[in-house]
Amino acid sequence: MPRPKHDAGLLTTKLRVCEIFFSLQGEAARVGLPSVFIRLTGCPLRCTWCDTPYAFTGGEIMPLALILDKVRALPTRHVCVTGGEPLAQKNCLTLFTLLCDEGYDVALETSGALDIGGVDKRVARILDLKTPSSGEMEKNRWENLALLTQKDEIKIVIADRADYDWAAERIREHRLPTRCSVLLSPVQGAQNATELAEWILADGLDVRFQMQLHKLLWGNMQGK
Repeated sequence: MPRPKHDAGLLTTKLRVCEIFFSLQGEAARVGLPSVFIRLTGCPLRCTWCDTPYAFTGGEIMPLALILDKVRALPTRHVCVTGGEPLAQKNCLTLFTLLCDEGYDVALETSGALDIGGVDKRVARILDLKTPSSGEMEKNRWENLALLTQKDEIKIVIADRADYDWAAERIREHRLPTRCSVLLSPVQGAQNATELAEWILADGLDVRFQMQLHKLLWGNMQGK
């Protein structure tokens, strides 16, 4: 099959990419769906429980044309752009629009520390709120909440009871479930999953409990 032709902009506009791989989506509304993951390099945060520190540095500088070719070669219409922190590279905004224009169902996983206002409106934004245990709670950009729509999602990672109490207070204070779906996840190896589920039920929180499917299947394996 002939290689698609690309305009000059797609060849000169570049991103630093940690990895591109094909797997099952492990979290949020698209959990279980075969998806292409584009993991970009770099993140301004250093969460204590981060499970992808290998994405902080390194990677390969790729033109958008090559990234698109790699996505097209895989048998799915679902694409997740993750990191690191994708929004730390401004050219990711162009990538989002290109993917949406080609008909892909695109999701962004973002730390919540950077402005999401420039992201193509067709992209589903999965926005983290950083809890006290993350060490990065002060980096939460609360202005992002007003930009969320019903197709977006808020993810809060819970490492202990203090994190849960903080999350429950923020959920009620900002009426988060009226904005979009809210997801609570236990930190693997720190917070007992059953205990977190019981706290949610006891308080009647209008949230979705989730565990990371990819870790249940493959452990914390790079490229999965």
